[in-house]
Amino acid sequence: MPMTKVYLGTIIDTPKLGELRVIEHAAVFVNKKGVITRIMDISDKSFSEGRTAVMRETLSSEEAGIEIVDQDWMEDDEGNVVRKFWFPGFVDTHTHPSQHPNAGIFGKSTLLDWLNTYTFPLESSLSSPAKSRAVYTSFLTTSLRSGTTTASYYATSSTISTNTLATLCHARGQRAFIGRTNMDTDLQPPYYRDASASSALAATAATIAHIKSLDPTYDLIKPIITPRFAPSCSEELLAGLGSLAEKEDLPIQTHISENLDEVALVQRLFPGKGAGTYAGVYDHYGLLGPKTVLAHAVHLSPRSANSCAKEARRSPTVPGLCPVRALLDDGIEVGLGTDVSGGFSGSMLSAAREAGIVSRVLAGVEARGASIEGEAVGEGKAKQREKSDRVKLSPEECLYLATRGGATCLGLGDKVGAFEVGMEWDAQLIGLNEMRWEEQQAATTMSGVEPSNETDEERMKRLAKEIREEVEGGGGDGDGGREVVDGSEGLVELWGKETWSERIAKWVFCGDDRNTRRVYVRGDMVHSLDG
Repeated sequence: MPMTKVYLGTIIDTPKLGELRVIEHAAVFVNKKGVITRIMDISDKSFSEGRTAVMRETLSSEEAGIEIVDQDWMEDDEGNVVRKFWFPGFVDTHTHPSQHPNAGIFGKSTLLDWLNTYTFPLESSLSSPAKSRAVYTSFLTTSLRSGTTTASYYATSSTISTNTLATLCHARGQRAFIGRTNMDTDLQPPYYRDASASSALAATAATIAHIKSLDPTYDLIKPIITPRFAPSCSEELLAGLGSLAEKEDLPIQTHISENLDEVALVQRLFPGKGAGTYAGVYDHYGLLGPKTVLAHAVHLSPRSANSCAKEARRSPTVPGLCPVRALLDDGIEVGLGTDVSGGFSGSMLSAAREAGIVSRVLAGVEARGASIEGEAVGEGKAKQREKSDRVKLSPEECLYLATRGGATCLGLGDKVGAFEVGMEWDAQLIGLNEMRWEEQQAATTMSGVEPSNETDEERMKRLAKEIREEVEGGGGDGDGGREVVDGSEGLVELWGKETWSERIAKWVFCGDDRNTRRVYVRGDMVHSLDG
């Protein structure tokens, strides 16, 4: 086994919010523990020259057992790198793999009705080892092939189901936080709730012990204390989970302010607790701190936001109208989550796309609100436009939230989410379609050059003849057009002049799992479309 692997190619990451860092010709040295030990920028060299430089560097060093990994590093006629690049693995900060079979099923119900109609019956059925294994295996396959290298999971209240998820994540090599879902109030149906606070705490302790037996140092798999959300838990259970998290030094995940009915319910159930705020309730029971991850935060009150900024500072936003810019401005660390099956897809690229689209919707709502209140003119109108435009998230910002932002939420910001020395090689190789239409166009004429003395009528007749012959001869795509792409790398099309920022934007808005050619966690390949 080689002591070090050297990955050649273009590396792209978002080390800071809004920053896109690109090294077109790079060599990344990764040791046998999956840690990046060196990054060489050889952008001033061609591919062959760069490879030679890497070989010279490794031969002159004391490192032994070097393996060089080439990843289809292609150049166009001008020496620009095209098609494939390395990007950090995605970090899914909030999702429910136990709800995977319900993805896309919403109905028209409210949150609490939806839980009773769809979620609780499905989750309770995963106490069957065979069904939980099938559901989790399917979800993990979707997650890994979509480039997710780290995820924070809500399992179910079943110890067997939760332990099955942990075992599968460990076996498949995905970095994961595994939470047994705790809930002991009559908000849940009798068939799917913990019998008591003490039994819930004992079951949670059992899942912690199982995870520790799989990964004693928690390097890959780690327990996370998981009250479903405040109304699902008795005061005794909330306090017990807070104490357990402190005793075991474990992170905490739960939900907060997903909709207004939920916020009102918390106020009714916990009068006088936590200064009357949702975040304050968690704080009251020892569940709000620097290791707490609060999902949604769509309707976070100013006082709750202040508590989160001071205590938790971590909030994954998931599909929904979350005011991300406002949370960031409040000093809250923000990541993204797929939130299956509240979210319809287990793809973090889809979550990044939705975050960008939602931010534009919110910007439009704010701009419309300002115009309804009174049409500003001059400098006032410009300031209104600037304020609403600032709500928007750029593709680079969305990708930061999906990688290093999420990693920071989970306490891993110095370990994964970017490409830096000392961080681990959690990476995905992204391939995009290069449209070589000019080459194919030239191939359709006998000389490779279109006649210069054609009239418009002659040119149209010639083109019509070429198209008919191409389609009838099987050379087309069957729809009367020239086949310039086979679709094996998804719907993203590069037409030759895009900047890296533009290519990344195309990937965010048009990409899917066909673009994810390979996925690595700690230097180990966990998914490949390339064989």
